[in-house]
Amino acid sequence: MARKKVRMAYITNNSARKTTFKKRKKGMMKKLSELSTLCGVDACAVIYSPFDSQPEVWPSPSRVKNVLEKFKNMPMIEKSQKMLNQESFLRGMISKTNEQLKKLRKQNHEKELRHTMFQSLTTGIPQFQNLNLIDMGDLEQLINQKLDEIDSRIENLGEEVIENETKMSKLHNNACDGIHGM
Repeated sequence: MARKKVRMAYITNNSARKTTFKKRKKGMMKKLSELSTLCGVDACAVIYSPFDSQPEVWPSPSRVKNVLEKFKNMPMIEKSQKMLNQESFLRGMISKTNEQLKKLRKQNHEKELRHTMFQSLTTGIPQFQNLNLIDMGDLEQLINQKLDEIDSRIENLGEEVIENETKMSKLHNNACDGIHGM
């Protein structure tokens, strides 16, 4: 059974927030343990919670100190390559989302032009009144692309017909040779 999508917003109900925190923390600790075991990496977690007076550490305070020391002793260049602050994370997400939006706008534009082209073909009435010069150029490219696809299909069908005629001719000749050979 699939879970419904969770709305990412602050949970105002205290008991629901505490329950969610405990479940998510348990799941995160399990994933961290699996990551560490399966991939053989040093990992640790320090969780400060309003529900506990002391921070929770995983796997143990001494292992957390070891991992943090290892991180502190890394060269600054290597450290900065692996670190991600909230600002750079959000910039990356915004950039990725803008690229997706750009791609979707392009797809939508192509679908609108395709619809206009097919509507013009089916009704026999040109539907180009609302198009600007750029859209007209894009439509011309789309029409030329579709014409090239049609020409290619016709060419392929012609080759298939020739192949089939050749096969039929060979079969006919073989059958005739078989009859005459009797």
